[in-house]
Amino acid sequence: MSKSIGWDDRLSVTATDKNLVGHAGAVLLRKCADKAGLTSGLNAVIPRGEGPGWWDRGTVLTSLAVSIALGATSVSDIDLLAHQAPVFGDPPSDSTVRRCLTGLDLVTLGKIGKARAKARRRVWDLIAGRAGGFPWLLVAGKLLHGWIVIDLDATLITAHSDKQGAAVTFKKGFGFHPLGAWCANTAESLAMLLREGNAGSNTVSDHIRVLADAIDQIPARYRRKILIRVDGAGATHDFLEHLHAMNTAFRTVRFTVGWTITDTDETALAELPVDAWTDSLRQDGEATATAGVAELTGLDTRAEKWLPGLRLIARRTRPAARHRKNLTALERATGWRYAIVATNITRMRGVPGSHHPQWLDALHRSHATVEDRVRTNKAMGLRNLPSKSWTVNQGWVLAANIAADLTAWTRLLGLHDQPDLLHAEPETLRYRLLHLPATLSTHARQRTLKIAETWPWTNAFILCWQRLNALPAPT
Repeated sequence: MSKSIGWDDRLSVTATDKNLVGHAGAVLLRKCADKAGLTSGLNAVIPRGEGPGWWDRGTVLTSLAVSIALGATSVSDIDLLAHQAPVFGDPPSDSTVRRCLTGLDLVTLGKIGKARAKARRRVWDLIAGRAGGFPWLLVAGKLLHGWIVIDLDATLITAHSDKQGAAVTFKKGFGFHPLGAWCANTAESLAMLLREGNAGSNTVSDHIRVLADAIDQIPARYRRKILIRVDGAGATHDFLEHLHAMNTAFRTVRFTVGWTITDTDETALAELPVDAWTDSLRQDGEATATAGVAELTGLDTRAEKWLPGLRLIARRTRPAARHRKNLTALERATGWRYAIVATNITRMRGVPGSHHPQWLDALHRSHATVEDRVRTNKAMGLRNLPSKSWTVNQGWVLAANIAADLTAWTRLLGLHDQPDLLHAEPETLRYRLLHLPATLSTHARQRTLKIAETWPWTNAFILCWQRLNALPAPT
């Protein structure tokens, strides 16, 4: 008989719930949340109802975040955790989750922010103490030791029905326009502001608020050297002045922002001598002639009117076919497409060669990784907001941010030496670890969760569990 047929001989399919656990990887995420002190911290700050059957609201929020990491796209998907009932007990109902999110007022959200910051401080201390230490960023061959890099970016979330705050976006869609901040070192989601769909891309107050919330999430001893990167939406007088004013005797703040090119800038670009252009750098530090970089500071009078010491770094590339219809007269004449970055970096302490225009160009271009953060966050709950209520959706965004943090912490604390899992995206992580089936056995008052020995990532799963289990209990 051919091996390709007959596989279903004497095969039947039935259903049972005896000792079966679905999505067993949830134990990794929940263990990480508990060991970080996040679950207990949230329970301490979110008001709990009175009477029998009431859930600790912090546990509910953590459970929702775990279900989002597993793939939940609506409040009712909390039922995903029913697969883990033999391990965790019955999950909260969707009505309990909804009541929890509805009760998250501004005061409570502020307390949750402090609880998250406390847990993050503990996690960063644990990360710094593991093999390899804290993940400092590597850009174009240079290690940014001691620098915390914050990337700001906005995104659009489509609404498929009428919801509070949904509006026509600048791209003529319909939905929301949240603004977020991510830590490039750890891939954590530090802060996110849910905004109406017609919110402006360069609203200064929103950028200042999100940045302040993000810095509040960073442990105090890591705030001495901060690099902030944002695209052209951040190139406003007020925001750059705010960033400049953040520098103190105890804190150094550097930034790179996209720069909208005007006629004045094009005049300065046209005046650049041919030998001013040098080859740009790839992210591995190698030079490439496919793009050029030049210092525009001094030729461009706009910079002098913005901030003292502001530098402009110009970049030129050959235009792709999709760009040709939007080229300016200068770009058509020269055959190059231009972009400019504004920065206050004259040097970055501890980073040799950080004053070179080529390296600064590479530094800002690595900001593009924030698009990966946006994409992965959308794969974990942000692709669609599930409720008509603004308050519930605001709570959902918070839970999605916590889900992003839990997956980042689990990778950094339990999988830091597993190259195929350390940077795994949500779908990969779900396939390899989170969605594994298991059986639960009990013997001598001990419970054992058993996963398939032949699964390629079984050892990684067990190693991650052992590492998380070995972490000291939160105080």
